[in-house]
Amino acid sequence: MKYRLLGRTGLYVSEMCLGTMTFGGNGFWTVMGGLDQRAAGALVKTAFDAGINFMDTANVYSLGHSEQILGQAIKDLGLPREQLVIATKATGIMSELPNGRGQSRHHLMNEVDASLRRLQLDHIDLYQLHGFDPLTPLEESLSTLNDLVRSGKVRYIGLCNLAAWQIMKALAISDARGWARFSSVQAYYTIAGRDLEREVVPLLRDQQLGLMVWSPLAGGLLSGKFARDGKGPEGSRRSSFDFPPVDKPRAFACIDAMRPIAERHGVSIAQVALAWLLAQPVVSSIIVGARTVEQLNDNIAASKVRLDDEELTALNDVSRLAAEYPAWMIETQGKYRAEPPVRE
Repeated sequence: MKYRLLGRTGLYVSEMCLGTMTFGGNGFWTVMGGLDQRAAGALVKTAFDAGINFMDTANVYSLGHSEQILGQAIKDLGLPREQLVIATKATGIMSELPNGRGQSRHHLMNEVDASLRRLQLDHIDLYQLHGFDPLTPLEESLSTLNDLVRSGKVRYIGLCNLAAWQIMKALAISDARGWARFSSVQAYYTIAGRDLEREVVPLLRDQQLGLMVWSPLAGGLLSGKFARDGKGPEGSRRSSFDFPPVDKPRAFACIDAMRPIAERHGVSIAQVALAWLLAQPVVSSIIVGARTVEQLNDNIAASKVRLDDEELTALNDVSRLAAEYPAWMIETQGKYRAEPPVRE
């Protein structure tokens, strides 16, 4: 297992992060996995034994049950706390009460304490805003996160699923006030869904933010186990919950290009899809969720796959985004300054 710095912090995280959305399960969340304590504990042990020190959950996953299971697994296995980087999130609906969701000071303060109790920890390594709250002013949310860092309950802060302008606005506010700054962005990114490269990836590079990738296999579609008519493994999540949205013809073109590469390396198509992500310099860690130890081991093995320049070029070509304005104009005009002047 290799380790990468999280953004411009000095914190090393494993390039594979164990996702825990499959832990627990009630109502809507059952389709994600519904793993009980024993099954989840086996995944946590497998991940830790493989060198994974980074584990990601959220308060909203099974309404706190995922956090509870993860915390109990860490305790039952006797994992050394100082070797773990535990990430969780808040924003989603935790109750139907007026303040049971969002990013208000009231909600965030309540939820961080609830997450700590469920995880059985005295601090959270990475606390993330789990999306966009159109009502709470950014200043309120950011000042609250700053207070949580100063209190020691939280070590680093991150965000999920925001537009580039929203991320930059938040960073500008924090910089101006001298508040704790976002260290990471958690976002959807796959070889079949490279939309992030239009605005967010350039921002990540410029501001030196770490990228945590969720759903790196597009909800299982990039496993190579699905047919073009949509038929896939019985009981698979993508079969019953078609998310995230994917351009299917584009995705299957990518799968067709990955198949011979996978055969050449003697690995699964899923491992090639993950290896492509690991070859992107902006990526800090890939969140891999699984229902079985076998699935998790297959994903972890992707960290050993090395794609050569020819293979990366082929995959980049088949998955390349169509040029959009103003990106193509910026690239064209930038060339005039990219080459140093020469005087004969």
